Amino acid sequence: MSTFTRQTRLSSSLIRRLHHRIAAAGSRSFTTTEGHRPTIVHKRSLDILHDPWFNKGTAFSMTERDRLDLRGLLPPNVMSSEQQIDRFMVDLKRFEVNARDGPSDPNALAKWRILNRLHDRNETMYYKVLIANIEEYAPVVYTPTVGLVCKNYSGLFRRPRGMYFSAADRGEMMSMVYNWPADQVDMIVVTDGSRILGLGDLGVQGIGIAIGKLDLYVAAAGINPQRVLPLMLDVGTDNEKLLKDPLYLGLQQHRLDGEEYLAVVDEFMEAVFTRWPNVIVQFEDFQSKWAFNLLKRYRNTYRMFNDDVQGTAGVAIAGLLGAVRAQGKLMIDFPKQKIVVAGAGSAGLGVLNAARKTMARMLGNNELAFESARSQFWVVDAKGLITEERDNIDPGALPFARKVNEAGRQGLREGASLVEVVRQVKPDVLLGLSAVGGLFSKEVLEALKCSTSTRPAIFAMSNPTENAECTPDEAFSILGENIIFASGSPFRDVDLGSGKIGHCNQGNNMYLFPGIGLGTLLSGSRIISDGMLQAAAECLAAYMTEEEVLEGIIYPPISRIRDITKEVAAAVIKEAIEDDLAEGYREMDGRELRKLSQEEIVTYVQNNMWSPEYPTLVYRKD
Repeated sequence: MSTFTRQTRLSSSLIRRLHHRIAAAGSRSFTTTEGHRPTIVHKRSLDILHDPWFNKGTAFSMTERDRLDLRGLLPPNVMSSEQQIDRFMVDLKRFEVNARDGPSDPNALAKWRILNRLHDRNETMYYKVLIANIEEYAPVVYTPTVGLVCKNYSGLFRRPRGMYFSAADRGEMMSMVYNWPADQVDMIVVTDGSRILGLGDLGVQGIGIAIGKLDLYVAAAGINPQRVLPLMLDVGTDNEKLLKDPLYLGLQQHRLDGEEYLAVVDEFMEAVFTRWPNVIVQFEDFQSKWAFNLLKRYRNTYRMFNDDVQGTAGVAIAGLLGAVRAQGKLMIDFPKQKIVVAGAGSAGLGVLNAARKTMARMLGNNELAFESARSQFWVVDAKGLITEERDNIDPGALPFARKVNEAGRQGLREGASLVEVVRQVKPDVLLGLSAVGGLFSKEVLEALKCSTSTRPAIFAMSNPTENAECTPDEAFSILGENIIFASGSPFRDVDLGSGKIGHCNQGNNMYLFPGIGLGTLLSGSRIISDGMLQAAAECLAAYMTEEEVLEGIIYPPISRIRDITKEVAAAVIKEAIEDDLAEGYREMDGRELRKLSQEEIVTYVQNNMWSPEYPTLVYRKD
């Protein structure tokens, strides 16, 4: 590369890359649309209208109708995408109630049905609607409605979306991965259905969560929808109801375990990374015993992360740091916070480990710092307070088990109830990741009145809504206005009277995982490091203004999700550069990437985010 080229600004580099891509488009059989260039297709007529990737419906221009043999197959009036959306929204408002299958089918599921039908017909328009109405429809395509979708997926299934790898496919995965039509896949979300949200083992029906997550990758991160792949790893189910259900779509056998289970996951990982070496795989809703084991097994070899362990932890860390700011303190004061954690599953342990690392980093990042950080946490599971007296203690929870004398000094013992722990510890933060709805009872919240903090924080993070440890109404009515409240699922703000608002912050993983994925993709890093995850969390924590935080707003509104994701992705890229992990993406190689300023990195991210605009379609015979 010449000296002149190396010294050119980012805008010139982007123009060169765009010209290069247009010139190369003719040689590609599978095209993308980030650059809004013409797209080569190898089908015409009804085949185009039946392909949601390329179908524009009534928005096909007359010249395209002639080129693609569509004249006469559509009404004559050519409509703009805005007119199409207006028509769809009128239909949605009119039919969302009529689409219900009786009283057991709630309104949110009716909305999901209608949006899903649009997704089946026209992907571009689907994402245009989703992005424009993200605050209203994110809870429909993602939590909490996606939980209901997964529970009923066998009955809702109409056409396949994604791929299904099962225990019955052992020995065939390397060949079957080529059945997917895309030569390039950037993002895979995979689940084995063993722990869907807080709903337990839903088997093959869990693919609904992978589909919902990837909808947010497209809407929030601008990952091209033609390059995402929802994937179900069906290793059986231990849900007796599904094993006996004649309409269940998955393998009706008990789950594989041990080495047999690992062999299936190993074969799957080898297959997808053989075909798509640069793909990023997000593991989603694996039961705790496998979530940590698989993360440890693959994270230093493949581009992968576990959203339940690492994504949830990052969002929680951002919220915890925000709560410190909301108390009028600096984030550096975080190591002084006393935190009671309810729940010791994969999400709870993920948050504990991340919070401990964050505290230790602030305290000097040495052995003494880690020990000091450990002493700030009190962990309660279904059996009560975890101490070293616990028999058969989970290895993941062992570092946080309280010493007997420590517990004794607080007037506590092994197995002490949550109410007792809150009353005696007087925490600054009560953090719920238990998946037990209503766990933060009136008695627990009353006990929190003894907190030594002038503004204690309550994080009821379990999903879906029915599993939230408490509601904002319950928290504010018992504890008053001087609290911080956050939840995993969306709730409305609480009117406290006299013009005061109790803000309900949704601490949802969607604030981080799209940016982590996009930043990893554009950095070209071969792994997702702890530093990249920490950078994402700290970016989110710093996103809110001082005025917003002091009002009790520690997470931004969902309406800003695309801007948040852009900033998080830029932070991830910057950290990858600083850790010497960045190898670049497409024509932006690692050396060029390292020369970009912070502002140029943000612009680089922005210019690589797909937007739902109809490309011009050009037919070419195979």
